[in-house]
Amino acid sequence: MTEPRVPEASDFPKDAVVEIVLPKDKSKPVSNILILLHGLGDSHAPFAALGAQFNFPETACLAVRAPLVLPFNPNGYHWGDDLIFDTSTGGLDMMGSTFNASHKLMKEIIDDVLVGKCGWKRRAIFLFGFGQGGVVALDVATQVPAEGPDAEFGGVVSLGGPLHHSAPSPAKKIKTPILVMGAEKNTAITPEAAQRLKNVFEFVEIVNWKGRKEDGMMKNAEEAMPMMRFMARRLRSRAGIPKGAIELS
Repeated sequence: MTEPRVPEASDFPKDAVVEIVLPKDKSKPVSNILILLHGLGDSHAPFAALGAQFNFPETACLAVRAPLVLPFNPNGYHWGDDLIFDTSTGGLDMMGSTFNASHKLMKEIIDDVLVGKCGWKRRAIFLFGFGQGGVVALDVATQVPAEGPDAEFGGVVSLGGPLHHSAPSPAKKIKTPILVMGAEKNTAITPEAAQRLKNVFEFVEIVNWKGRKEDGMMKNAEEAMPMMRFMARRLRSRAGIPKGAIELS
């Protein structure tokens, strides 16, 4: 059987912006792909830097830029087809209305490039999303076949991103394990959102960071620990995850 290969920039469609971050240890073959999806109004560049901080063994990171640019911020991008204002906060609603452009982009990256061109199995592909990127990551996981040898991703980690309301409720729960983390208060991961995740996915872990009053990125080793445990269980690695695999600056 041919071993999968790490994609090159030329493998992706011309309109897809993807930055590839290789693992620090080049002596071992890459066994996992971690796709990083930024939040609403951000871009892929900070997440490429984050991928360099993730010291997961034998894992290449792909930082993907959302397909649509904000009209009032040419350096900011979003995953939803429309921009919807949240009247309760005065900001943009990360849930949007539809994600058709993002569905197309993620299908091209995962199905056409990683699986089709480069020979990866979905079990070796992981998704990490922040905010609206987390919504997309969870949505992608609902698109896989319910049965068969390639019916699950390695896992999905979402920070402050719930499942979109348009995601299907399958007759059989989805096998891909997910970890969703958010604040103890004022979080998008409400009890209702958590229950919906449990209705759709077979393996769900919800973490509420104690003392946090709003969703955001992991700030310290304690907040990062659930992700380290989750990845340790699911990554394909001969070496195992080293201490300090997530370096938070």
